[in-house]
Amino acid sequence: MAVQQQSDQEKLGYSTIFVALDGCEHQDYVLQKAAEFARNYHAELVIGHVIDASALETASTYPADILHGLEEGFKSSIAKQVEDLKADKDIQGVRVLIRAGRIRETLKEDMLDIVTPDLIICGARGLSSIKYALLGSISTFLVRYPKCDTLVIK
Repeated sequence: MAVQQQSDQEKLGYSTIFVALDGCEHQDYVLQKAAEFARNYHAELVIGHVIDASALETASTYPADILHGLEEGFKSSIAKQVEDLKADKDIQGVRVLIRAGRIRETLKEDMLDIVTPDLIICGARGLSSIKYALLGSISTFLVRYPKCDTLVIK
């Protein structure tokens, strides 16, 4: 009977979980929650981070040293957690994807369309009402765009 229950859980569960991290102080908690889901479903965990390069677009080029520094800073901010997650036998695999570009387009085209997760986890970062009106919310985008479940962590 226990074998049948496990089989049913796997059918109803998630096999690829994508967690979108934005570099804010809340990201450790969001990553911790995503790890719990990956562990509980014995799923692969894909960690995605987009370096917002929209401000750099006005310069027509992306200075490689600036982008490299931002990428390395993000990697080091999650290095210990990633090391622990890779050692966790209940998580099927851990990948870290870092890309530079406009956040929504890069998330969609360079990450979600390629990874095709069955669960997306992100944080709800409190933008001011002016920024929200001008920029919209990435978490709102992640709830509306994908055809899979999305969990917003507060």
